[in-house]
Amino acid sequence: MLKTLTKMAAAAAFLTAPIAAWADGHQEFTIRATANSNENDEDYDGLVVFKNYVEAASNGRVGVEIFMGTQLCANGAECLEGVAEGSIDVYISTSGGAAGIFPYVQVLDLPYLMANDRVAEAVLTGDFTRKMRDMALETSDGAIRLMTIGNTGGWRNFANTKRRVQGPADMEGLKIRTVVADLPQELVRALGASPTPIPWPELFTSFQTGVVEGSKNGITDIMGMKFPDAGLQYVTLDGHAYMGALWWMSNENFMAMPEDLRRVVVDGFSQLQQATFASPKRKSIDAYAAFVAGGGDLYVPTPEEKAAFATAAAPVQDWFRANVDGGDEILDALIAAVDEAEAELNAGYESDLN
Repeated sequence: MLKTLTKMAAAAAFLTAPIAAWADGHQEFTIRATANSNENDEDYDGLVVFKNYVEAASNGRVGVEIFMGTQLCANGAECLEGVAEGSIDVYISTSGGAAGIFPYVQVLDLPYLMANDRVAEAVLTGDFTRKMRDMALETSDGAIRLMTIGNTGGWRNFANTKRRVQGPADMEGLKIRTVVADLPQELVRALGASPTPIPWPELFTSFQTGVVEGSKNGITDIMGMKFPDAGLQYVTLDGHAYMGALWWMSNENFMAMPEDLRRVVVDGFSQLQQATFASPKRKSIDAYAAFVAGGGDLYVPTPEEKAAFATAAAPVQDWFRANVDGGDEILDALIAAVDEAEAELNAGYESDLN
């Protein structure tokens, strides 16, 4: 009996230990990866999966060092400069964080283009991401390579301190927090609200004091930052934008690896992408439950109400085409990718439902 228990304990230890710990090859390359977030974030979940996979699959020839927060750089511009120079190997940004260098990545913030997770994940695992990679390599003179696009927080929804929002008319006059980037401000204006750029660390106090009355965030961010304690009590699940996470890598450092190790890194980013697709789904369950348990009002728009939101926001696409370098090219690519994904899903439904 004791021998059996000992064997079971040893097997359990093997299964729970990081796979990378068993790799014994001589390390030839080190990937320094950073995210300006913390260990409770989907970004960290993805990096842990990436590290474990790459170190194991390369048999220890590639090591991955993870730096969370601002240890290596403080913001998108500074971090991407580090990637371009090669002092940082991997960095994750939101579209807003990279828009100063790659303005066309804001296409991911255009509202109501992707209907659900299945569509978004099909789009981001396909040629659309490769198209954006080619554009970014050209923009950066071959310095910065887009490796994959994952997720960081689920879907953006409108939330506020004042009232339930069931349609665009209910947005009228609300002061909605945005980042400094133009596109989210255009969206808020199109819906009749007032965009108010506020730094993220100041948002809790801004809700308390009425400087802003709403935001456009995912539920995990809302609950992680304890915004309900500052008065944020109304969330409308309009799902206007998928919270894409852009994973960048120094192209010079990537290409310095032999092809077999580049393949491992590419596969590692695929593993990372899948982890970041899954993580917000799980975390949002508890976050929504906590929001409602605390007295929050969670509203799901009807299809007709969601269509009204999309109609009101449609001019933002025209603004994007007219004002963003590369806007036509990348928006056409996204629309085509969405159409293809929806056609494949519909074909699958024909088989799966009958």
